Amino acid sequence: MNAVEPLLWALGGLMAGFALLYLFARRIDNYGIVDIAWSYAFGAVALLYAFLGPGWPVRRALIATLALIWSLRLGTHLLVRIVRHHPTEDSRYQQLRRDWGAAFRWKMAGFFQLQAASVVFLSAPFLLATLNPAPALGPGETAGTVLWLIAISGEALADAQLAACRRDPSQKGRVCDRGLWRFSRHPNYFFEWLIWVAYFIFAAGSPYGWVAVVSPACILGLLLRVTGIPMTEAQSIHSKGDAYRAYQRRTSAFVPWFPRKTP
Repeated sequence: MNAVEPLLWALGGLMAGFALLYLFARRIDNYGIVDIAWSYAFGAVALLYAFLGPGWPVRRALIATLALIWSLRLGTHLLVRIVRHHPTEDSRYQQLRRDWGAAFRWKMAGFFQLQAASVVFLSAPFLLATLNPAPALGPGETAGTVLWLIAISGEALADAQLAACRRDPSQKGRVCDRGLWRFSRHPNYFFEWLIWVAYFIFAAGSPYGWVAVVSPACILGLLLRVTGIPMTEAQSIHSKGDAYRAYQRRTSAFVPWFPRKTP
């Protein structure tokens, strides 16, 4: 079996699934649920590739396990956050309603299909790893697994520290600069990117594994320039004002580093 058949199965299944999800989102009039589905979809695709792939079974099982754990953790984290703190539609989708006007529903239908395609595109490391027939794990796969363990632990710690800040009555309205958040304004995004770097390192030893670099490269662009830091910081400045601007001046935006001294 070549790479085409698993890709077609994944793309067809996701397009159908996201089409149904769009109809459900339209019924409940909340399109923010697509973020949760997007996160869970990676685990489903990784399992599909592991089932269909002709590569060494141990490697297929390992990459699928790494992807599934990450997918379930992120998807469930988003689900709990939305249920507890943001039961209404996310502000990003409210802004799209205003921007797209009368064409909103049709453009949103296309947006859901774009999310399906993006899952297949970004899942390149999972597919390439499951096609590798070599009957042993290489140093890259070992290094990728170790980096993945470090990165997912760091992301989980950052999320837990932020949640603790939000629960603390004394921190209401203040910027969270405790723990990892003292060294980076977005440690969760940094460790999220490292997870994708780990997937690339894992897949790099497979035939055509270099292609997997598109995944961490795209994720980095999204986090730094599109839906990650820019939108999060705009919301933080709107809600916290000068306190957040001072936090920006003293704290690294992405890569954790020691805080700068400010006047």
